[in-house]
Amino acid sequence: MSFFFGWIIGLFVGIGLIVAFARYEKIRSSRRCNLASTVAAFAKMTVQDTKKLIPPKYYPSWVVFSQLQKLTWLNQELDKIWPYVNEAASELIRSSVEPILEQYTPAVLQSLKFSTLTLGTVAPQFTGVTIIEDESDAGGITMELELQWDGNPNIVLDINTRIGVALPVQVKDIGFTGVFRLVFKPLVDAFPGFGAISYSLRKKKQLDFTLKVIGGDLSSIPGISDAIEETIRDAIEDSITWPVRKIIPILPGDYSDLELKPVGTLDVKLVQAKDLTNKDLIGKSDPYAELFVRPLRDRIKRSKTINNQLNPIWNEHFEFIVEDESTQHLTVRVFDNEGVQASELIGCAQVALKDLEPGKVKDIWLKLVKDLEVQRDNKNRGEVHLELLFIPSGTDSNILNPFNADFRLTSLEKTLKNGMDGTAEAAELARTTVQRKKEVIVRGVISVTVMAAENLPAVDFMGKADPYVVLVMKKSGTKVKTRVVNDTLNPVWNQTFDFVVEDALHEMLILEVWDHDTFKKEKIGKCIMTLTRVLLEGEVQDNFSLDGTQSGRISLHIKWTPQLVFREP
Repeated sequence: MSFFFGWIIGLFVGIGLIVAFARYEKIRSSRRCNLASTVAAFAKMTVQDTKKLIPPKYYPSWVVFSQLQKLTWLNQELDKIWPYVNEAASELIRSSVEPILEQYTPAVLQSLKFSTLTLGTVAPQFTGVTIIEDESDAGGITMELELQWDGNPNIVLDINTRIGVALPVQVKDIGFTGVFRLVFKPLVDAFPGFGAISYSLRKKKQLDFTLKVIGGDLSSIPGISDAIEETIRDAIEDSITWPVRKIIPILPGDYSDLELKPVGTLDVKLVQAKDLTNKDLIGKSDPYAELFVRPLRDRIKRSKTINNQLNPIWNEHFEFIVEDESTQHLTVRVFDNEGVQASELIGCAQVALKDLEPGKVKDIWLKLVKDLEVQRDNKNRGEVHLELLFIPSGTDSNILNPFNADFRLTSLEKTLKNGMDGTAEAAELARTTVQRKKEVIVRGVISVTVMAAENLPAVDFMGKADPYVVLVMKKSGTKVKTRVVNDTLNPVWNQTFDFVVEDALHEMLILEVWDHDTFKKEKIGKCIMTLTRVLLEGEVQDNFSLDGTQSGRISLHIKWTPQLVFREP
């Protein structure tokens, strides 16, 4: 009986194991099919799909999304045809660069031309190609080629100085790394599928060369070497560097829309800098700033020099032409003026124009770095304060531009300024007041209410302070101060002061918070601001951080009232 019972149990257990194993295999097969489907789906994903699915903060450090394709085959073919390319490219460079060299010839030189120009026997190497999908659409295709060239060219410049000295200068030891951009546009339904090719040097990563006078020493004439080198770099920048582009028609047609054209203007107010690195052994640095969108000599703007100051206030306005807001940058370089010696770079910063909202003033602090390309320097070099406004072409009349001198004019003032422009009544008023145009003073009243401060640092022995605020209009020098509030780190004043402002565009409001003691007064912190925001908004109420202290904010209410005043005869 027990044998029969054991046989029954063994049978059912065996059947159960077989069923369980079959079910396990089925589940395992289903999971493997699902996993294979998932892997296949991932394999079909593009870089854009992956970026949408996984936020960048979750990427491992070794993950790099690159669309760069190798061009070994192109380099092999270029080596074969380089002798023919060399001849054609040399003539193209001579014809396009030589007129620009003449344009940028420095004052110490009378003429500068090529006497010999060949690119040598070493062909450049293309290290990669990328299709720029963001700029490639139904109208065209944008491609970028990375190029590296350590060539052996034979380039000789015939240079005549104004002192009557003729110098044959050889350009040698050229090392170049950059990115060329090719734009195939417009796309057409005729062979080869596009109407023209535009080419340009999109990015100049490295350009090194040496200058040598044939049979002499270039250093024997002071300043000549630097002048020639600067001229060559300016010529390259102005002839082929993006957004400048050269257009090669492939099919007959009008391609004027591909040419370089201004797309807007950039208004920049260089406000101030703070905590600059001291470059002088005795005293403090004498900082000035250079600003540019394109690094051409006639487009680089320079501020005034502020002597012996690590926290300079410039409050200067500059205007730049913008040709391509999607790729161009505003670059700021802060130098220490060394007098007759070469200025020493304190730091530089850059802001992309694509980050600016057209028609909106952007108030920004930029951290200064040693090098914009290799940002491995963690040293604190200071910060620079800018106000930026990008105005696209054709939208000037629709944008409130506080950097425009006409912005703060009333209707009557604009009538007086524009003379016969406007309605019949305006024209009549202009006729009767034409003699008084020059007597108009454009000014207004800034009403500043110092409301309160909070979280001020303790400066007294008892852990408190006796704060008061000094308000100064920088340009006019007008100074007022609030009452003292004793024994508090969160004072409340609610005092209003009115300032007559003659030139709101260049005026600045400086607020300094002081601790009042019987025997001495100690500065707690300060706040410096332009009037741009209140000019735009008319009325501002906000909290502002204090510089020069670990903590502390001050609450202000500021109101702008434009006024029309005439000088007495």
